[in-house]
Amino acid sequence: MNATAAIPLGATATYELVVRPEFTVKHHHAEMPVVFGTPFMIYAMEVAATRAIAAYLPAGWVSVGYEVSVQHLAATPLGCTVTATATVTEKTERLVSFAVQAHDGVELIGTGSHVRAPVDLARLERRASAKRPG
Repeated sequence: MNATAAIPLGATATYELVVRPEFTVKHHHAEMPVVFGTPFMIYAMEVAATRAIAAYLPAGWVSVGYEVSVQHLAATPLGCTVTATATVTEKTERLVSFAVQAHDGVELIGTGSHVRAPVDLARLERRASAKRPG
């Protein structure tokens, strides 16, 4: 099955989050500053990408992260709202590529690319369960 067939190039979505203490580098590394952490920026970009294609996937399918390449360009303090945007740039039968960026309401804080793979959720869960210890 070609799960990407219905996904249009240019499909776009966003995801917003407010920078709270648990999203800062300092929360996880005491010696670091109280600024938005790169892993959380990547998470926001991945959620935006997921949203951009979710409605086009076959019933029972989801997408999973496959590849991320981003640059974190600027620091963002507590309380700012970060908006991540993902736009479909390319697709094959197995993968969907996105241009991603994040903005904190003042400036562009991140940019890059992301690739997701549509998968049958039931199949993914069966495979994951087979790996569970015990």
